[in-house]
Amino acid sequence: MYAVIQLQGHQYIVQEGDEIVVDTMALEDGKKVDVDQVLAIFDDKGEKVAVWSPTLKANVYCEVAKSQKGEKLRIIKFKRKNRYTRTIGFRQRQTVLKIKKVEFNG
Repeated sequence: MYAVIQLQGHQYIVQEGDEIVVDTMALEDGKKVDVDQVLAIFDDKGEKVAVWSPTLKANVYCEVAKSQKGEKLRIIKFKRKNRYTRTIGFRQRQTVLKIKKVEFNG
C-alpha cells in the first residue's frame, strides 16, 4: 500500500519499510512521528485509489532513523578584471525517517 503524504510543505510517496530524507526536524534518533496529512492512498497494483479533499482519514507512522548532513554545495563569487574570487561551502542538515506503518481508516 502506497501513500502520498505532506510533511513540512513537501509531498512524498511512501510505503512501509521506506526511508525518506526530509529537511531537519528537531527530534532525537528513535523518536516516533505520526503523519496525519495523507493526500492519497493506493494499493500495489494501482486498482484501488482513495483521494479526498484536502486529506484522508489515515495515518502514517514513522521513526527518526538518523540526522545527517547532505551533499556539499560550492558557492563561488567571481568578479572579472578585479581579481576577486570567493568560495564558500554549504551542507544542508537532514533527517532520515523510516516508514513503519501505513494505516487507512476508510
